[in-house]
Amino acid sequence: MLRNILCATAILALAFAPASAEPVTKPIKLFNGKDLTNFYTYLKGVGKNKDEKGVFTVKDGAIVVSGEIFGCFTTEKEFDNYHLVVEFKWGTKTWPPRVKATMDSGILLHCVGEDGGTGFGKDGKPTGAWMESIECQMIEGGTGDFILVGGKGKPKITANVKQIGKQWHYDPKGEAKEFTGGRINWFGRDPDWKDVKGFRGKLDVEKVAGEWNTLECVCDGDKIINILNGIVVNAGTKASHTKGKILFQSEGAEVHFRRIDLLPLKK
Repeated sequence: MLRNILCATAILALAFAPASAEPVTKPIKLFNGKDLTNFYTYLKGVGKNKDEKGVFTVKDGAIVVSGEIFGCFTTEKEFDNYHLVVEFKWGTKTWPPRVKATMDSGILLHCVGEDGGTGFGKDGKPTGAWMESIECQMIEGGTGDFILVGGKGKPKITANVKQIGKQWHYDPKGEAKEFTGGRINWFGRDPDWKDVKGFRGKLDVEKVAGEWNTLECVCDGDKIINILNGIVVNAGTKASHTKGKILFQSEGAEVHFRRIDLLPLKK
């Protein structure tokens, strides 16, 4: 009897063990240009794969995120040590509470924990829209910023930075500073940035709304490098999170993704 109990316990442990990250040894086309194979959707207050309003659709070879409800589409699998290449452009539509605010989305890297696990109710169930992670921000004037998205745990990362006013901006020649929350601005983020639709900064690398951008995230061990349109805009090391799912936000703005590829790291 004891032997049977131990075997049953071992089987249950294996069944509920977290999936290991999938090594990227050859190019993986996460988006096939046709549908959301390789992803699932999650909407705040709605749940997983319950997208009756069509927040996530595929049209003309691109994933169109309407932004109407906060949520995401997320990889089914976990990954580590990869070079993510994404092509995106902003649409035209914005939704409350961000109708007049900058177009906003993001790529959340090394996502762990529960879907919606950025907030929890008194009953312990998740009430958020996303997952604990390290975010490569996508927002007009601030694409390439790092945001540390806390859940049950608190992600951290170290970056070389300089201080402008009360904010920290990436500077490869700056001092190394560990961050356990908040945002690390990309190097050229305008100090006079305003949260208004259509904002353009003096040094913006991102193209104007409606034009396609290439955003790359190189995740090599505990290092993350964000590259926008061929320019390194941010970099960090000693990241607390080094593997997990990859999540793409719906955050009040229409955004289109026509390429989402994982490439092996160059040796």
